[in-house]
Amino acid sequence: MRKSRLSLFKSTSMLISVVGIIMIISTILVVAYVGYSVVSSGITNEISSGTQYDELAELQASYDNLSVKFDSVKATYYAGDTNDVQYYNDAKLELTRANSAIENVKSALDAGKPSNEVDSRIEFAKEKLKAAGEAYNTL
Repeated sequence: MRKSRLSLFKSTSMLISVVGIIMIISTILVVAYVGYSVVSSGITNEISSGTQYDELAELQASYDNLSVKFDSVKATYYAGDTNDVQYYNDAKLELTRANSAIENVKSALDAGKPSNEVDSRIEFAKEKLKAAGEAYNTL
């Protein structure tokens, strides 16, 4: 009887040791996977964010060029009658909306919003900038 208890104790002790080693290895693997996911996600977000900053710079440059065009014809329209002034102001309002959309993109990038949300704001800003360009072309 005594020998069987000793044998049972040895086998139980060995089983506990093996299970413990397996649990330690699995914990290390899980921690490594989570760490890898966090690092790769951060790198992906930085790459996406860099591209979005480039698009923001392009939008800002387009806005600046269009703003200069609007300012160059401002005197012509303000020298006319009130209908000309109203027509110019309506077109300029489109430019102001485009600027607001661009500022919205900038604030989303500065706040670290998710990539898909920033992309949708960039598309909206492009639409508003296109509308402002069309409004200028109709002047």
